Amino acid sequence: MPHASKATLFIVTAPSGAGKTSLVHALIDAMESLRVSVSHTTREARDGEVNGVNYHFISQSEFHTMRERGDFFESAEVYGNFYGTSKIWVNEQLAQGIDVILEIDWQGARQVRAQHPDACSVFILPPSLQALNERLTGRGQDDAEVIARRMQQAVAEISHVEEADYIVVNDNFDKALSELIALVSSQRLATSVQTQRLSPLLNDLLGRDS
Repeated sequence: MPHASKATLFIVTAPSGAGKTSLVHALIDAMESLRVSVSHTTREARDGEVNGVNYHFISQSEFHTMRERGDFFESAEVYGNFYGTSKIWVNEQLAQGIDVILEIDWQGARQVRAQHPDACSVFILPPSLQALNERLTGRGQDDAEVIARRMQQAVAEISHVEEADYIVVNDNFDKALSELIALVSSQRLATSVQTQRLSPLLNDLLGRDS
């Protein structure tokens, strides 16, 4: 049975280069009581990335110890590196009434939904494979071989799009952002969430003892 909560766990999935991270950052800036989970990873930090802000950068031995303890909501191996989401942190935020966004792949999304069936998942698509290739090339971070591998991975990722509750196409950034804002707003108005947030008001209106 889905558990009652004052907040919603959002799962955002997209192929690399679809603009997921930029959209999520803009969404966080646009809305209150909304945070993105900072994943743990064994990969090396890239230029400009800050430990604890972009990721929690840890060793493989630390990662495996945490996973064996059951500390992760979900974990996955991507391009030879491990990623995981802290179960304790996510649950603490939700208990405080703060909505949480998980930026994870379809495998992680499936793991989270199994444990948290009332999570709301959205898949962000690029407008075309050509646009996706141009975005990956334009980053200037990867060579042609890596980009080709990411394009293959993108197609594999997109094949799981129907597992998500909602789909947003990131063709026009502002339009995609407005759609995400509308999505979060609508989830906050859902009866299952509002009955928890507004329990004192409902008790008063219905003459019930709180």
